[in-house]
Amino acid sequence: MAKRVYAGRYAQAVFSIARERNELDRWQSDLEGIAHLVEDEVVISLLENPKLCFDDKARFLSARLSTISRLALNLVYLLISRGRLNIIGEIAGEYHRLLDSYRGVERARVVAAVPLGDDDRLMLERRLGAIVGKKVAVEPEVDSSLLGGIVVRIDGKLLDGSTRSRLEALKNEIARGRE
Repeated sequence: MAKRVYAGRYAQAVFSIARERNELDRWQSDLEGIAHLVEDEVVISLLENPKLCFDDKARFLSARLSTISRLALNLVYLLISRGRLNIIGEIAGEYHRLLDSYRGVERARVVAAVPLGDDDRLMLERRLGAIVGKKVAVEPEVDSSLLGGIVVRIDGKLLDGSTRSRLEALKNEIARGRE
């Protein structure tokens, strides 16, 4: 829980800086690049090694992250000095959420039994957008355990249009009819 709180605070601060400097997309790209680098176990073990001094870590990171902005690199240095580099993925995710909210985009996680085609994804984005009154970006997932239909999580809500839930509702309706 504390990890999410810290990540949220850092993401909010970064988002404020990015907005002031009109560098929203640049920061998103930089954060994703940093998060990708930190996914490497060799890199993270090197950066978390207490025997390696901060200057050596800074030189290593400066070389590996040569394309990111100076401010983004300063964020990495700050996280290392505070022993929180492991939350960079959460910071990047929270920043992405803040950016979507700022731009009026709602993310929808859509689980289907089979992969969604581009036409289906676009149609779902339009229909879900009409429901929530915002632009929607669909993040599709496949769950072969679904019999059919889709399950959507959007804006804190669950929309279950799966065949399994429809069959369960039908079963309950039939059972009530016998009583």
